[in-house]
Amino acid sequence: MRKIKMLNRVSIDGYFSSNNEATFGMDWFIHDPEVDKTAHVIGGKMDILLLGGTTYRGFERSWVPFLNDPNAPEQLKKVAEELTDMTKVVFSKTITQSNWSNTQIYDGDLIEVVMQLKHNSSSDILVLGSGSIVEQLANERLIDEFIFIVSPIVAGEGKSLFPHVKQLDLTLVEAKTFESGNVILHYVLKK
Repeated sequence: MRKIKMLNRVSIDGYFSSNNEATFGMDWFIHDPEVDKTAHVIGGKMDILLLGGTTYRGFERSWVPFLNDPNAPEQLKKVAEELTDMTKVVFSKTITQSNWSNTQIYDGDLIEVVMQLKHNSSSDILVLGSGSIVEQLANERLIDEFIFIVSPIVAGEGKSLFPHVKQLDLTLVEAKTFESGNVILHYVLKK
């Protein structure tokens, strides 16, 4: 059975997104290419990306334009291509179609679809952002690994990553610090 891995940037006080929709909730992130490289190594190769509707809309608006922009920075274009190549499994009651390659949209039972993916996928599965998806999967103990990029900031407000999650006992696999002040914490779910 394949693993589900959650990767999210969080503030020290536990928010994964600000309330600023103009920046897709990312205005306080402290970007660091070394952090991004390390997160890729920790996460490993994954071909499936689970997203909720809000995160998907933000990703589509942010990343698709880089695909055909000849002036796009090479690193951003590379991320856009990587996301485009992944199978994006989107759970939404309002999105019914997409022009972004490799996108599948579901409005049905999240847990049922995810269980099928875990049993039938050829790679591990990644969840980015998507707080409601994280919450539902965590409560069903379906997330196997939690990777947090902790930014050195107290956000004070925003969207909490685990507002209604039952207690989860995790085991720390590794912690890495960076000159930017970011810290990566990698945990596995205790079975």
